[in-house]
Amino acid sequence: MSRPLPSDAGALPGKSPRPRLRLLYLLPALIFGALSLLFLFRLYSGDPSRLPSALIGRPVPIFALEPLAGLAADGRPLPGLAEADLKAGLVTVVNVWASWCGPCREEHPLLMDLAKDPSIRVVGINYKDAPENALRFLGTFGNPYAAVGVDPAGRAAIDWGVYGVPESFIVGPDGTIRHKQIGPLTPGAMARFRTELRKAKAPG
Repeated sequence: MSRPLPSDAGALPGKSPRPRLRLLYLLPALIFGALSLLFLFRLYSGDPSRLPSALIGRPVPIFALEPLAGLAADGRPLPGLAEADLKAGLVTVVNVWASWCGPCREEHPLLMDLAKDPSIRVVGINYKDAPENALRFLGTFGNPYAAVGVDPAGRAAIDWGVYGVPESFIVGPDGTIRHKQIGPLTPGAMARFRTELRKAKAPG
């Protein structure tokens, strides 16, 4: 009585596995690769300044940053920055910047213009910068900030969910984050940014 042949009977020694089995092994890697490509496409397509932020509508993170040593206005040293400063009843623009950041130079005149509005307060988080370079930057281009906190290790920026400098946040009078601008403020982006400022200043 003959025995049934094993499932791989007929396969010649040294031959590679069947194509169907090989495809089965490769299927998880193919699915992962396709999902990764879809994620990257969605991440880098469209306007990056419109990427959502999980912090919108939430209180500012808890942080406390030392002042930029040597920075003064009207003969008095400018203070550092902490979350309590953003709950003082004014709408605040929090700008994350650095002297080595090219786009920060491009947006700086727009920040100088925003700082002329007495109904808002512009403050800065100086990101991974050398103090002497930050001081030179503000001495050259002007200082729009009522306060500057230094973030040498980038820890506070991580808590704020910063993708990269520059970024700007609109914080309501109660310390709630109302809007996030990813990338530099530009003349084209200012229309929407000013609309969000008006919303933040509106009662209720």
